[in-house]
Amino acid sequence: MTNAWTDFNDVKQTSNLIPKGTIVKVRMTLRPGGFDDPSQGWTGGYAKRGTTGSVYLDAEYTVLEGQYAKRKIWSLIGLFSPKGPDWANMGRAYVRSVLNSARGLSERDNSPQAQKARRIAGLADLDGLEFFARIDVGTDANGDEKNDIRSAITRDHKDYPATAGSTTQVAQAPSYPPQAPQQAVQAPATPPAPTLHAVPTTQRPTPTAGVRPTWAK
Repeated sequence: MTNAWTDFNDVKQTSNLIPKGTIVKVRMTLRPGGFDDPSQGWTGGYAKRGTTGSVYLDAEYTVLEGQYAKRKIWSLIGLFSPKGPDWANMGRAYVRSVLNSARGLSERDNSPQAQKARRIAGLADLDGLEFFARIDVGTDANGDEKNDIRSAITRDHKDYPATAGSTTQVAQAPSYPPQAPQQAVQAPATPPAPTLHAVPTTQRPTPTAGVRPTWAK
């Protein structure tokens, strides 16, 4: 006789992946790579150089809200490839979309304020950014499916939350009209203790010898 815990031929494979196209809010953490090139703006030890000569950022994303909160996703952001500029251009376009999403900018906004918001002092400014991303599905080095993030959702997208980038207001405690000060309630005065008067005691006369008292007659 077989059962579910003796025969495993009928087990259905389940996927632990977040569905492709899901919009999630994430925090991006750059894992240190130890490679710097100040002439390119790669400082702080964030860039990583591969064995082929390619340079990239090793990014870890943590889902912050919703059904998939605390799930982690990993991907690479290209900075340089010896094969040509395409990988670096893709990386720059991706970082631009991340900055737009994190700072609530429209892709079409080219105002001086928006241009300033798309500038960073260094790669350290990207570490810890929170933004909205679209989940994708790719393959790892072994050919197995894995989640990936290749694009950020900006305010131009219909799925960009309307409350993103808004100022959070702190709820104030309700106010009540002032109340008149209450007068202290005085305890009733303790009545004075009654004066006790001694009740005279009727004394019987001391009988005189040989004379019978009146009460004895």
